[in-house]
Amino acid sequence: MAWFGWKPGRAGARPALGRAGTAWRSDNAPMGYEAQVRAGYLGNAVAQRAVRLVVEGVAGAPLDARDAAVGTLVAPVMEAVAAQLLLHGNAFVQILRGDDADGDGAVAGLFPLRPERVTVERDADGWPAAYGYRVGGQVARLDASRVIHVRRFHPLDDHYGLGCLGAAAGPIAVHNAATRWAQGLLDNAARPSGALVYDPGDGSALSPDQFRRLKEEMDAGFAGAANAGRPMLLEGGLKWQSLSLSPADLDFAGTKAAAAREIALAFGVPPMLLGLPGDSTHANYREANKALWRLTVLPLADVILKALAAGLSAAFADATVEVDLDRVPALVEDRERLWTMVTRADFITRDEKRQMVGWA
Repeated sequence: MAWFGWKPGRAGARPALGRAGTAWRSDNAPMGYEAQVRAGYLGNAVAQRAVRLVVEGVAGAPLDARDAAVGTLVAPVMEAVAAQLLLHGNAFVQILRGDDADGDGAVAGLFPLRPERVTVERDADGWPAAYGYRVGGQVARLDASRVIHVRRFHPLDDHYGLGCLGAAAGPIAVHNAATRWAQGLLDNAARPSGALVYDPGDGSALSPDQFRRLKEEMDAGFAGAANAGRPMLLEGGLKWQSLSLSPADLDFAGTKAAAAREIALAFGVPPMLLGLPGDSTHANYREANKALWRLTVLPLADVILKALAAGLSAAFADATVEVDLDRVPALVEDRERLWTMVTRADFITRDEKRQMVGWA
């Protein structure tokens, strides 16, 4: 605290860097995706917890695959794909086949690619023809049939999706700034306790050497929480002028809480699940958890599973895989009511009942 003083073909390929949205640094320069991830996911507890709540829910959702081999392939990549889709808006999954090693041609596994390293190469008609994966100075060209591209809707882009990180960048910046402000106050005894006023009576001012020495002594002996309340010895025309902050200056806690709620909103997580203060539309924690699953986790898992199933349909006769709603703990009560309603419906056939509960 300062007390003193469009082209077709490969030429049209463009990177997905920053496709999660446009955020800006304090110097009005745009932030790339990596910078947003460092400031948001790596450096902000609220954003990281919100992402992990959604991602862990998707990764832990019980799956129902008609072909067990498809379920074995899909389950290990759900967490990475969900995180990339939530943050970046794009997830690229490489299909690894046996012909890469022993020539049998069967699907051997799925490998999630870093989305900011992938570029879409278009043909003359504008359709994706290949994907470029850049690592350092090397670029690997992957055939479009070997890559599954999962994307969220982007109203202004034909080939890349829109993630949540860009929309949350503003609240994240405010929350991080409020955290630094609070830390600064704590480092300075939680308030600017006062200022030294030089008033020798003859109108003279401190020399540069005197000013520098005084500032160094103040920083060394009196700044910081460890020196809170330490008495001062003044000399040479110096006097102490007490200062205080206004209530508006001290309202950084309210600013942080408002920014945290906006971060939770951007990632689709009820603030109650993050322990945030403020009003909530949910009666209790259980209802908030149910809303998280209904409004965020299940829609995201549905997008991922449908895209992966479509990408694997050429290799498997039936690549259908879904979330088994009957085994989701948060939805037990809803499923119980559905089963009770279907059981009591004596005007529909057995097959119709099975279809209503998802057992067609």
